[in-house]
Amino acid sequence: MRRTGLPQSAARTAIVIGGSIGGLIAGLLLRRAGWQVSIYERSPVKLAGRGAGIVTHRELWDCLFAAGIDPSMEDGVLVDERVCLDIEGHEIERVAFPQIMQSWDRLFGLVREPWGEADYHMGRELVGIAQSDSSVTAQFADGSTASADLLVGADGFRSTVRQLVAPQIQPIYAGYVCWRGMVEEAELPPKAHDALFHLFGMCLPKGEQMVVYPVTGEGADTRPGHRRGNFVWYRPVEAERDLPDLLTDDAGHTHTLSIPPPLIRADHIARLRVDAQRLLAPQFAAWVEATKAPFLQPIYDFESERLGFGRVVLVGDAAFQARPHIGAGVTKAGQDAIALADALARHDSIGAALAAYEAERVPEGKRIVRRARYLGASITAALPREHVLTPDIDHSARAVLEETATLVF
Repeated sequence: MRRTGLPQSAARTAIVIGGSIGGLIAGLLLRRAGWQVSIYERSPVKLAGRGAGIVTHRELWDCLFAAGIDPSMEDGVLVDERVCLDIEGHEIERVAFPQIMQSWDRLFGLVREPWGEADYHMGRELVGIAQSDSSVTAQFADGSTASADLLVGADGFRSTVRQLVAPQIQPIYAGYVCWRGMVEEAELPPKAHDALFHLFGMCLPKGEQMVVYPVTGEGADTRPGHRRGNFVWYRPVEAERDLPDLLTDDAGHTHTLSIPPPLIRADHIARLRVDAQRLLAPQFAAWVEATKAPFLQPIYDFESERLGFGRVVLVGDAAFQARPHIGAGVTKAGQDAIALADALARHDSIGAALAAYEAERVPEGKRIVRRARYLGASITAALPREHVLTPDIDHSARAVLEETATLVF
């Protein structure tokens, strides 16, 4: 019999702070292990991917199956090859690399569906945490509280949970930003569509990276003509002057860390389109031009030395934030959740379980962060010295095609 450190007649309870994909997977795994779980999400409105696509990995499907989700591979878009074009639009490298591409919204829908409204609480902003020997209590901005045996911080790289238990861990700006956007397949010009839509495509202007790939359309639609294309464009941005300008809206307010997509100034988007025509292969520039509402994501990362704090534990991007080049944020969150549920099942006390979880996931989190820094080192940026890696990094088109968005390293 598995021991829990609690009387066998007592129901084990957990609070998950963060109602996005990672928090939902963690909650599902704990619920399948017999825990009573409540999810608390700070957003008062339904979450959406804001134009995000996901490159999936076999490990992600394993996490979903473990959480009781049986996604059909047909829900995604299979891409068999990767191609790199020069800025004139000529092919310079091609590699076979089958992967399934998915939209964030579709994946979120799969893990959100099993939760009823009684266990998924929206508009609950965490402001404090109190612990005792026997419980942990979450304190919310509306004055309400919730208590449980365990609190799981799954609230992303801007984690309030992490700020409360480990305020010394702060995101580190990588020296570049990512512009992202989603375009309806039917709205792409035929030449740009025919050249790239069936591929994972890359263009590598000096010091930059542009990536495009197809994902499902609304409602997981995989029919040709009804899918969507996702672009991701990494660009160096100086930290002291240019980044604050990008994060400043029309009202003159400069946002911290990131800016809500509707508040991005029109002049920045106009400049992005001009730069696309100047720097990218025509096929890629057409994707940017056809995207109605590109949005901005400054790139940060950080490592954590600890993940367990009494009855509080960090998972996913709240625990480690890696640059997106591995494409493993959701997968890592799922693997964290599996390791946490397993540790809680194997150990008598929550303290011992979190220590075991921490011992397993801290080395893996560091490995992923450092690998992502390696992959991002080809982007011209004023990186802090401690982030500069060995000078023998292979930045060739073939190396970038083979090493991007893979967990095999």
